[in-house]
Amino acid sequence: MSWNELIYYAIASILCWVAGAVVAFKSQKCWHAAVLSIMGSVIFFAYIVGMWIALERPPMRTMGETRLWYSFFLSVAGVVVYLRWRYKWILSFGTMMSVVFICINLFKPEIHSKTLMPALQSPWFVPHVIVYMFAYAMMGAVTLFALYLWLRKSPKQASDEELRVCDNLVRIGWSFLTLGMVMGALWAKEAWGDYWTWDPKETWAAATWLSYLLYLHMRPHVKDQNLTFALLLFSFLLLQMCWYGINYLPAAQGASVHVY
Repeated sequence: MSWNELIYYAIASILCWVAGAVVAFKSQKCWHAAVLSIMGSVIFFAYIVGMWIALERPPMRTMGETRLWYSFFLSVAGVVVYLRWRYKWILSFGTMMSVVFICINLFKPEIHSKTLMPALQSPWFVPHVIVYMFAYAMMGAVTLFALYLWLRKSPKQASDEELRVCDNLVRIGWSFLTLGMVMGALWAKEAWGDYWTWDPKETWAAATWLSYLLYLHMRPHVKDQNLTFALLLFSFLLLQMCWYGINYLPAAQGASVHVY
């Protein structure tokens, strides 16, 4: 499997995801939409597995490789949320965002080396990245939904049901962020001898975790929805810094063990 085959798997996956999103709005039986969406995820995961075999390592090192996982987990998160709460819009969101990240990889392919530095040759590497990518997918979903609620032209405020959607997605995403940080600490202890060193990446991860925690505590008690939505957007911006923004910070160049 090579990078050149991505377009074929991507087209097949996107067709299934789009079909699932359309069926979700037109059919009363949620399983029809779920099966189509799952088929798309399985096809895309088959490509990831093929890359794993071809590279002889987990495809998680470069930004392009993590975007593959982000696209995959966006689709998985969409199906999980749809089956649990019947939010029809989530399948459309997952499809749209997955297509965006797939297109980035198609138009800006990155060099994929088979080499893997010693620090990444750890049993914590795969679960840590997978858990974080799922958390990022959930936080991406809630951010887009919150922006829709915030910017829509309707004068009424978000309903209790709509706010519960945001809260549920944040709780899930925050739980996975927590699990990812714990795994990262155990990995750091094994690789570098300390659980936490306030490396730039760790600092931004802590800031992101605390910001979402602040949202969860504030949301039930603050009447001003603009404030809570603004905090949710700010938290997502912190998450972007934690994910890839750290690579461009001068303070991290040559100092952060997380910049490869």
